[in-house]
Amino acid sequence: MDAVSRSHDRGTPLYDGAALRALEAEMAARLGDGFALMARAGQAAWRELLAHWPDVQRIVVVCGPGNNGGDGYELCRLAHQSGRDARVLRIEAHAPRSELAQRACEAYREAGGRIKAFSDGFGRAQLVVDALFGIGLSREPDADAARVIDAINASGLPVFSLDVPSGLDADRGSAPGRVVHATHTLQLLAPHAGLYTGAAARSAGSLALSTLEADEALAGAPVAAYRLDPDDLRGWIAPRVRDAHKGDSGHVLCIGGDTGKGGAAILAAEAALRCGAGLVSVATRPVHVPALLARRPEAMAHGVDAGGSLEPLLAQADVIALGPGLGQGEWGAALYEQALAASTPLVLDADALNLLAQRTRVLPAGTILTPHPGEAARLLGFTAAEVQANRFAAARLLAEMFGCVVVLKGAGTLVAAPEQVPRVIAAGNPGMAVGGMGDLLTGCIAALRAQDFPAFESACCGALLHAVAGDTAAQAGERGLLPCDLLDPMRTWANGGPSA
Repeated sequence: MDAVSRSHDRGTPLYDGAALRALEAEMAARLGDGFALMARAGQAAWRELLAHWPDVQRIVVVCGPGNNGGDGYELCRLAHQSGRDARVLRIEAHAPRSELAQRACEAYREAGGRIKAFSDGFGRAQLVVDALFGIGLSREPDADAARVIDAINASGLPVFSLDVPSGLDADRGSAPGRVVHATHTLQLLAPHAGLYTGAAARSAGSLALSTLEADEALAGAPVAAYRLDPDDLRGWIAPRVRDAHKGDSGHVLCIGGDTGKGGAAILAAEAALRCGAGLVSVATRPVHVPALLARRPEAMAHGVDAGGSLEPLLAQADVIALGPGLGQGEWGAALYEQALAASTPLVLDADALNLLAQRTRVLPAGTILTPHPGEAARLLGFTAAEVQANRFAAARLLAEMFGCVVVLKGAGTLVAAPEQVPRVIAAGNPGMAVGGMGDLLTGCIAALRAQDFPAFESACCGALLHAVAGDTAAQAGERGLLPCDLLDPMRTWANGGPSA
């Protein structure tokens, strides 16, 4: 097998609300006064605002009742002292409640700052700063807060959120009710796990971080997940040795392509080849064999009739990619049962997951599941909305339920496995929301598994490679992006990236 660049420490640590609150308390103790940390937050937010909107003169800061609102008062005080037309808007119910927010509000007033009651709009403002709730909100905003959030989103103005777009659950990445759609969000203290998956993709805008000089205190905090960025892909797949031969890179068997669905199996096979598998076989309906050979003669195509045996093909395979276009009829179910009976490592997708949902069973060690939210919901007995409401929990539960690796697809794809810290894929784009993209991912992960990557690492590296290839292909535009457009970029990134 090819040498693999082992990487168990790739990625940027992400933290949950409990870790951030503990860090905030530790920093307040170190500084001797929690207000000193709030002052740092206000200064960091003011610097970030100036970096993004240096020419803005009229600023409205919408403050909530807690410490996030306190950060907003501090920012607004600095903006006012700089000579900007800066003012605070709030509803009566959002008068400061915490001691620190009260101190920040008083300091703002003493500096000559103005506080106005929110009505319905923002006057002549050029920028809205969202300092409503921060990480503390995990419920649906009440009616008054929802009215403010609706007004922010309808304003057409750029929106700068402090720490978290208000209404977004910073742990789960979901929005239980109304949520601010930020242009830019400055995270404070540490990166928040929920800002990289699910609804956060729509709500958070561009992301930045200020640690408020808490890096030393952060070192011992528990990590909720690791974020994998495009740069993490470089060097992950080691170059082939000079005397390599095809047997070194493994043999992938793609099983799928029921009548009318042959393209799915072809896409999986092409991705496996482009991502470095030494040999790729395809077991599909006989009617699809001519098209497969015409498009990709490098794949070894095998027509399998209803009731046909996979035994000779299973015996030769190092990894089985099962499910693209498989169908749930008698033909697909029979091939599914044969594949699961083998001791060969499995990557399950599409109808293989739907068949698994119909009858839960013990899976071979090292199996990799690649569900989208709908398939995950069927496997768990949930709704897709419930999966999306807490993607981290859904991925962990699936991994524990089946004792395997799970790639929960979607914005901010998650990779989970028993006794592993989850990974979040910080790449990919909306243009990839088209049929066939998942088939490529299945083939990509299977190819890495065949090249001797462990199951969890195959899933992490494969999901990142697939997403980065999608971003490369989308440089020509997201709308109209096709799975085939990713094949050349997948090959490029499997070899280290454009500049390698």
